[in-house]
Amino acid sequence: MSRNGGAGGGAVHNDGFSSQDSGDTSGSEETTWISWFCQLRGNEFFCEVDESFIKDDFNLTGLSSGVTYFNYALDTILDENIPDGELDERQQELIEVSAETLYGLIHARYILTSRGMQAMYAKYIDGQFGRCPRVYCVGQQVLPVGESDMPRCSTVRIFCPMCWDLYFPRSRNHYSLDGAYWGTTFPHLFLHSYPSVVPQRSKEKYVPRIFGFKIHHTSQQVQRNNGTLVDDDEGNSNNVVSTSRRRRAAIQGQTNGNTQVRGSTAAGAFARGAS
Repeated sequence: MSRNGGAGGGAVHNDGFSSQDSGDTSGSEETTWISWFCQLRGNEFFCEVDESFIKDDFNLTGLSSGVTYFNYALDTILDENIPDGELDERQQELIEVSAETLYGLIHARYILTSRGMQAMYAKYIDGQFGRCPRVYCVGQQVLPVGESDMPRCSTVRIFCPMCWDLYFPRSRNHYSLDGAYWGTTFPHLFLHSYPSVVPQRSKEKYVPRIFGFKIHHTSQQVQRNNGTLVDDDEGNSNNVVSTSRRRRAAIQGQTNGNTQVRGSTAAGAFARGAS
């Protein structure tokens, strides 16, 4: 999304920002690219990275190879002036996208620092990351997390500190956010750093019932859910196959027993006739 266009509707101020995206920012105030980006709808999971962190080359190690127009993207984030006419419109759009990608990757590193965690702590306490949808977690605040540290592998998820499970964010505005912008480490290091916010796991657990009776662990639906019930090629369960085999074995045994009885009877009659 371009900073100079007011994409997304709303009245446009003199500074080029829409009232929808800029909040209470007036046209006379200077807004940095970082503040503008974090205030966009759908970017609530981001915190503002200190420019001093971004300007330290050590913190950018290894990022240049994964971001196109790296230098231009970095200049965009830091509000460095790019000479007019140096880039065409298409290049400017690509640089905007690269700037967002670069900021996200820098953000993943920043939130692992003490200052970054403090910024995320304020958002967590304020409930800006949302709450766990699980009933028995009773509205527990959640933390953003990625399932991979590599970009473009998966979108962001939310991690519940109470049930220790992952969920999709509630807002659709967050569905397209790359999970690598938070990484796999953040929520767990955060809880390690702030143990006072770690909740006690709820002991309540949902118990399925049919007409008030608990479902037995040997039922097909429980075994299927646990992965202990394997279907054969015809779609019949092993339990059904086993039952069928037992019935056939019983019938076969009965047949063999009757044959033996008839054979013994015939042999006895032959012996009596011979005598």
